[in-house]
Amino acid sequence: MTVPIAIIGTGIAGLSAAQALTTAGHTVHLFDKSRGSGGRMSSKRSDAGSLDMGAQYFTARDRRFVTTVNQWQASGWVAEWTPSLYNYQGGRLSPSPDEQVRYVGTPGMSAITRAMLGDLPVTFSCRITEVFRGAEHWHLQDAESQGHGPFSHVIVATPAPQATTLLAAAPKLAAVAAGVKMDPTWAVALAFSTPLQTSMQGCFVQDSALDWLACNRSKPGRDGALDTWVLHATSAWSREHVDMPRETVIEHLHGAFAELLDCSMPAPAFSLAHRWLYARPAGAHEWGVLSDADLGIYACGDWCLSGRVEGAWLSGQQAARRLLEHLN
Repeated sequence: MTVPIAIIGTGIAGLSAAQALTTAGHTVHLFDKSRGSGGRMSSKRSDAGSLDMGAQYFTARDRRFVTTVNQWQASGWVAEWTPSLYNYQGGRLSPSPDEQVRYVGTPGMSAITRAMLGDLPVTFSCRITEVFRGAEHWHLQDAESQGHGPFSHVIVATPAPQATTLLAAAPKLAAVAAGVKMDPTWAVALAFSTPLQTSMQGCFVQDSALDWLACNRSKPGRDGALDTWVLHATSAWSREHVDMPRETVIEHLHGAFAELLDCSMPAPAFSLAHRWLYARPAGAHEWGVLSDADLGIYACGDWCLSGRVEGAWLSGQQAARRLLEHLN
């Protein structure tokens, strides 16, 4: 009987590791506390269509990731997004042209992780709370006190604060993960029945509660009768108002958006707020992966590298490679 490898988390990092291990002929089993894959790459279904509430787009710099993104594009999961971009600083809007190639999942960000997951074995709506080692193998326990296992190895692909608890069996790794600070982000979606009078489709914002905003409808594959916008608050504002009621968050960020556009903004036909408690690592790291090969436990994620989508993918690849090296 083949003892599978457990992977906790079905964001880009966990799925990247799963794909690499499966390609190398190993059996994996994935777990995720959510109802579907994607983590911060997930899209939210709503009355206003599919909304990218987390990662807004991604870039590709590392040649290995560039090759993979090209394959995703050829498969139709990904398209280039060429928005009309602006900067907002000191109360002024100015065009922000650059040469950066930006990609988005189509028809939503979650298309990428759904395709990566394919038909790999996965248990959703299952929050793993404990990872422990028996005489020979690893076992997991979930929030409902259900046991899962045995597993030959474990890869923890969750944000650092959650990984800290799951790495208790490897105290050195847990200590490193515990030192990683991750910032929250409040995300708000607003939909208008009449399109807003602006040529802007994306904006990098300074001197405001907002950090970024995008016209969701300007992305390839997003259709819908309403003019939909996604606003992200700054890490500092989100930290300060982390427990603010959703309605108040919507009100504040809607106000900041109106101020930025400097036009009379209609009341939204639809609004939604989502709090990402661990949206991004506060700093970049160079670990790539945390590993205790002798024990057979590994941790990966964007927080092990750059904090970007590319960093998450590369970290998952490195976790799989480190595990395979130890097996060989």
